Amino acid sequence: MNKLESAKTSEVELLASDISTMKLAAKQSAASISGKSEHSSRSTSSSLRRREGSNGASASQLHSQPKQAQHASRQPPQRPNPPPQIANSNSINARDNDSIGSSSDRRWCLSDFDIGRVLGKGKFGRAYLAREKKTNFICALKVMFKAELQESKIEKQLRREVEIQNHLRHPYILRLYGYFHDEKRVYLILEYAARGEMYKLLQRQGSFTEPEAAKYIAQIANALEYLHSKNVIHRDIKPENLLLNANGDLKISDFGWSVHAPNSRRRTLCGTLDYLPPEMVEGRDHSASVDLWSLGVLAYEFLVGVPPFEDLHSHKATYRRIAKVDLHIPPFVSPEAADLITRLLQYDGSKRLPLKDVLRHPWILNHIPSPRGA
Repeated sequence: MNKLESAKTSEVELLASDISTMKLAAKQSAASISGKSEHSSRSTSSSLRRREGSNGASASQLHSQPKQAQHASRQPPQRPNPPPQIANSNSINARDNDSIGSSSDRRWCLSDFDIGRVLGKGKFGRAYLAREKKTNFICALKVMFKAELQESKIEKQLRREVEIQNHLRHPYILRLYGYFHDEKRVYLILEYAARGEMYKLLQRQGSFTEPEAAKYIAQIANALEYLHSKNVIHRDIKPENLLLNANGDLKISDFGWSVHAPNSRRRTLCGTLDYLPPEMVEGRDHSASVDLWSLGVLAYEFLVGVPPFEDLHSHKATYRRIAKVDLHIPPFVSPEAADLITRLLQYDGSKRLPLKDVLRHPWILNHIPSPRGA
C-alpha cells in the first residue's frame, strides 16, 4: 500500500482538515465501546430509483465491536481473494500478496484505523474517512451490518462486489484494498475519493459545460472499455455511483450489480430505472451494451441536468418512454453532443456506438485531444 507521502499535493491539501480531527473522532468513538451496538433491520425499498450515498454505521458504533474482531489483509491484495462470508464465522484470512514470496498471513482489524467523519449514508450502513495508523494511508471504510444484509438477501450481491472489484486496477475505477468483518459487521477498505459523489456536484451545478461533460464521458468510456475487456458488465452506471478524487478525476464505484459474464448474455433486471435500456425493462436478454446505453443517458444528464426518459408522473410512464426511445434533445445541446447521445441511445444494443468509437467521436476529440488519457 502506498504511503500518504506519495499522494499528490492537491490530495494532501484537501485532506488536511479531515486528518487533524481523526484522532479526536477515534477517541470519541472509543468512549462508546461500553454500549452495545443496536440496529433495526429494515426491508429494502421497492423503488427502483436510488439517490443514496455509500453504506455503513455510526462512528461511535464502529469501535464497539467484540474483542475477537475478524481480519483481512493489511496490504492491498494483487489477486482476488475469496469474498467475505456474511454468516457469522470466527476467522477470515487473506494472503499478503504484495509481499512476493511471503508465506505469512496478515490481517486487518478496526483498531488499525483512526476513524474520521461520515462520508456517506446508505440503506445498510455508512462510509467513513479513515487513516491506517501504521502507514498514515488515507482511505474510506465502508461499514455494513450483517443482519441487514441477510434480511435483505443481498449477501451474494456483496460477495460479487468484492470478488469483482478486488482485482480491478484502473485509474478511473475506485480501488478496493481489502476487507474484514466482526460478529455484526462487514468492512470494506476503499480508495478515498476526496470530492465525493458526482451526483452531488451535478445537483449543485445543475448541469455541466460541454468540456466538463466530455471529460467525464471519456473517463467513463475508458473505464468501461477496461471492464468489458475483463468480461465485467457494470449494469448500474449513474451519477450516484461515480466519485471524484482530489484532482477532479472520475472513479466508478459500487459494483454490487456488476457481473462477470464471459458468456455475454444476461437476463436479470437490475440497476436504476432512469438508466435501464429497453432490453432490460422489457425483460429480454442483455449484454455489455447495457453500459453503452447508460453512458448515453449520462451524457444527456450531464448536459441537460435530468435523465432523458424521466417521467415524474409514474415509473410506468418512464418504462414506456425507455421502451419507445422517446428521446428529445434540447436545442442548446451542440449537434456533436446530440449525435453521440443519439448513437448511444439505440433500441437495438448491437447498434450502439462501441466504446472505441466513443473515444474518437468528434465531440470528445473537440474537447479532449487525448481522450485515452482524459
